[in-house]
Amino acid sequence: MSAGDPLASLLADGESIVEDLQRFVEIESPSDDKARTDQFGDFLADFVRDRLGARVAVLKQPRFGNHLRMEIGPPNGEHPIVLLGHFDTVWPVGTLENMPFRVEGPFAYGPGSLDMKAGLVLGIHALAALQEADLLRVPVVFLFTSDEERGSLTSRPLIEAEASAAQAVLVLEPAAGGALKTARKGIGIFRVEVGGLAAHAGSNPELGVSAIEEMARLILDLHGLNDPTTGTTVNVGVVNGGTRPNVTAAAASAEVDLRVTNLAEAQRLEETILGLQPHNPKARVAVTGGINRPPMERTPGVAALFEMAKGVARGLGFELGEASVGGASDANFVTPLGVAVIDGLGAVGDGAHATTEHVEIASLPIRASLIAGLIRELQSTDGVGSKATSP
Repeated sequence: MSAGDPLASLLADGESIVEDLQRFVEIESPSDDKARTDQFGDFLADFVRDRLGARVAVLKQPRFGNHLRMEIGPPNGEHPIVLLGHFDTVWPVGTLENMPFRVEGPFAYGPGSLDMKAGLVLGIHALAALQEADLLRVPVVFLFTSDEERGSLTSRPLIEAEASAAQAVLVLEPAAGGALKTARKGIGIFRVEVGGLAAHAGSNPELGVSAIEEMARLILDLHGLNDPTTGTTVNVGVVNGGTRPNVTAAAASAEVDLRVTNLAEAQRLEETILGLQPHNPKARVAVTGGINRPPMERTPGVAALFEMAKGVARGLGFELGEASVGGASDANFVTPLGVAVIDGLGAVGDGAHATTEHVEIASLPIRASLIAGLIRELQSTDGVGSKATSP
């Protein structure tokens, strides 16, 4: 790697990356606080305009924070490269008082540092290096959203629209222990409500219909759907019901989490769960919900993009692995469109959503170089089978 290579300059850029990360972390942006999230969005829009001269569109939202679409490179070009990330966090305003940004040894700590403000900083630094070297030949679109931690309720249509036009989508979520994420489980969220009939549990129990008893049987049905061979998991995580110990429960409810590895399994389990029937014909069962995020499957396009990233990593002097994970991200919305996507390009670290959340400082310039190298490689090819279908 020559001294003039933009990747070499990024590898020497660790100090400024940490400085920018501190600025990002110290502006709190919880998903449920629109005013604070918009404050961060305004900062981010100005930051990218100043650093990259980006063309910025603020996509107004009434409930969550406004989303940001930012573009650099040749205007009006076809098939851009899309960088995808979110700037909302799970941390409420005031968290910084007890959990300030700090550097301790090889780590930088702070709320939202790993998930995923470091990823935003890395993407910006990667593009700045390519831009300064006059190496951007195709348009690059940043789509930075404000509601990922709440299920991407308003950003999903925007993500799908941008991804549909892209040659590839690079997701800046944290790495899986250094590995890229080439598959993610899909998620289904369901609510089960059971209606019974109240009666005195001691004097005339035969007149009652216990919603709790019915729910217990349904929970066994649901947990019976778990299948380690396919990776399907079903978990009833919250249950409520009844009023008093001496009253047959007239109502009960449960919240259900479903995780699946492929779209066919998602469709089968969604139909099964929505179709639950009572064991006791006198009980009533109603199920609502469905698949919230489809699975991110390892399609040929995903595999080709990973191989490209592996080649870039070798040029930087390290071997890059891949992982399939149980959690979902906005990458899950991309693979069903037949578009090549790779996830986990963001920081290496640990403790996402925990008070120990941190990033590995030494990894930051390396990950920025990986992102820049992958963008440069994508520009020099005819694509990676961006409309590949699932195997």
